[in-house]
Amino acid sequence: MEQVKVAIDASKLVHTLLDIGEEMLLSGAEVFRVEDTVSHIGNAYGAQRVNIFVITSSIILTLTDAEGRDWTHTKRIEKPAGTDFARLEKLNELSRECCAEGLTLDELERRLQGIRTVHPGWRKYLRVYFGSALVGFALTIFFGGTLLDGLMGAAGGFFVCFLQSHLERFFPNRIIFNLVSGFAVGAVICLAARILPALNEDKSMIGDIMLQIPGIATTISFRDMISGETISGALRLIESLLWATALACGYMLAIWLVG
Repeated sequence: MEQVKVAIDASKLVHTLLDIGEEMLLSGAEVFRVEDTVSHIGNAYGAQRVNIFVITSSIILTLTDAEGRDWTHTKRIEKPAGTDFARLEKLNELSRECCAEGLTLDELERRLQGIRTVHPGWRKYLRVYFGSALVGFALTIFFGGTLLDGLMGAAGGFFVCFLQSHLERFFPNRIIFNLVSGFAVGAVICLAARILPALNEDKSMIGDIMLQIPGIATTISFRDMISGETISGALRLIESLLWATALACGYMLAIWLVG
């Protein structure tokens, strides 16, 4: 694809590129994809050289403009990376359009802001809640649960989705959230098992635990290490292990106190 050069304000471009990199990282993009996309967009807007270093918690970007001056900025990533492939696809489409058509920087910022602030709508929330309940039900049955266990797993999946959608932002980090959410879901299942003796609480818990296990983050960590981004991959892997450990501790605490 031939890149269209556009003369722009280098200082303004650096901040915009950092925002794009942050949104891609938070949407679940691999480190090498973030670095490659930001480099292509910088070159498309007339930068002579783009040097970028990305890890899960920081982005360092140095851009050399047409006059040979270097512009360096660092952006701290405070939120944990999630998984939003729909947003990631929109960001990839925007980057390809920048390279092919040469959008003005103001238009690029406007389009980026539109992607960042788009409201998912009630239809998406309905699909997510239904999908969580369905997965909780299916995994409970898959691991040997009865129909009653599956229904409890579906209710637990719905509860997990509610916690992730509405309460996660109030916690300082994902470790504390996983600990609290694991305890809350486990406690609800244990209390239900007291009311319904026929309920196998372990089967229902297994189905809901699978919803919260950071499987995608773990997979991306290995992809980063395979692609040569050892530091970022190791950081992602450690984060995933800590999240899973906190989740297990939350369920264990619920079984100990309530079960």
